[in-house]
Amino acid sequence: MTISISIRRARRDDVGAIVGMLADDALGRARERIEDPLPASYFDAFDRVDRDPNLALVVAEEQGTVVGCLQLCILPGLSSQGASRALIEDVRVASARRSRGIGEQLVQWAIGEARARNCKLVELLTHQTRVDAQRFYARLGFQRSHVGMTIRF
Repeated sequence: MTISISIRRARRDDVGAIVGMLADDALGRARERIEDPLPASYFDAFDRVDRDPNLALVVAEEQGTVVGCLQLCILPGLSSQGASRALIEDVRVASARRSRGIGEQLVQWAIGEARARNCKLVELLTHQTRVDAQRFYARLGFQRSHVGMTIRF
């Protein structure tokens, strides 16, 4: 069942809902800090993202409630004859609202935005343990292509 949502740019007062969704699994719980009030670092990060014209942090809203989010990063580059590429990050849907088409609507929005911004490639990363997410992205047409590697500080 697909539900009707609106997708809009995130606002500062959405930060708590976004962080809550980021922390809503084992990986996220290990990275995020759910406190009241939230650490100032989240609001500082929001301000930096909000000011950057190549970043779009958006939320999915259902009847006034934030039920999903993602961040779209537009990355200019020299590769592929100077093509820009889009990177989709931090796709989350509130656990009580999953399997209702919200994630798909968010990702399709991001793909449309990437096209509108003349990107030649859309890519995303998902943790190797998130097998359900990998199936979801494959269903939307994403293909395995690279091996991701990280260094954490």
